Amino acid sequence: MTSDARPPGNLVIRRYEAGDAGDTWRVFRAAVHGTASRDYTAEQIEAWAPPSVDEARWQERRSASRTYVACWDGAVVGFGDFTGDGVLDMLFVHPDVGGRGVARALVTRILREAAADGHQGLRVHASRTAKPAFERFGFAVDATRLAEIRGQQLQNFDMSIVFEPDSSAGTAPRDG
Repeated sequence: MTSDARPPGNLVIRRYEAGDAGDTWRVFRAAVHGTASRDYTAEQIEAWAPPSVDEARWQERRSASRTYVACWDGAVVGFGDFTGDGVLDMLFVHPDVGGRGVARALVTRILREAAADGHQGLRVHASRTAKPAFERFGFAVDATRLAEIRGQQLQNFDMSIVFEPDSSAGTAPRDG
């Protein structure tokens, strides 16, 4: 993905709805197995995104966060969210539309909504794959860590962005 990519005019970012659980799971799995597979082993990828999910639990998690869905021509092609404690928890884009500004549109919306909710910034646990994109969005690496998922160790990065006052929009991310 390039940082100057503009999303297509027919891209809509909207709030998550209960019926989006299956579509967002499929995007998640496609992104992990497609895009992230260049940075992790096959065993790590399978642990991260197994063949099936408890859809009710997935739905509960998406609903518990402030989740946004990217729809292109009516199809779900990405999603992202942030939690009440200031964590950008998930950001996934289907590999078929990678590099077309979908992630940028999602992150822009999430940052705007988090600032409007009074957050002073956001944190993220970024994968090796996502780290460069988050750096372009203005996030800085705070620490490198290992996360354990279903018995597999996956390297990721604790990153954060701090918002600062901006007279035109209320708050804006600081350039990192």
